Amino acid sequence: MANSRLEKIGTIYTRAAGLIKSGAKRWEDRPLWFDVYEAFPPKEEPKYDRPSPNLKLQQIFYDEDKIRAMFHKANKNIGSIDLFKSQSSTLTQRFIECYRKIDEKYEGKEDAQKVYDEALQLLKLEKDSKEMESINTTIDS
Repeated sequence: MANSRLEKIGTIYTRAAGLIKSGAKRWEDRPLWFDVYEAFPPKEEPKYDRPSPNLKLQQIFYDEDKIRAMFHKANKNIGSIDLFKSQSSTLTQRFIECYRKIDEKYEGKEDAQKVYDEALQLLKLEKDSKEMESINTTIDS
């Protein structure tokens, strides 16, 4: 049964149009994309054997992508984030901010690994101070 679906014969549009034309599918039951496809047909028919265009892909990397990659490579289990709390920054964002501050301090002349280690220490200190702050507020209450 699975071999009877010949994707090499025609496109999804021609097969849907053929079903409507033959009466196997009613016009009212046509797919949502059918009218859009008829109104705006592609320049080239999307067939399986069409050669892919030879385009040069542009690599898009930002400086923070390299920092983020270093952080996530060493720290696989950083926990989850609450997407409903958009006002708070994520752990990765805070690390990138720490990394940039330290990198500015060294004016970009220091080794990336040393800056990474210092940023990680700074982030841990920041986390510990927040935990102590939360403990103090619960004690005061």
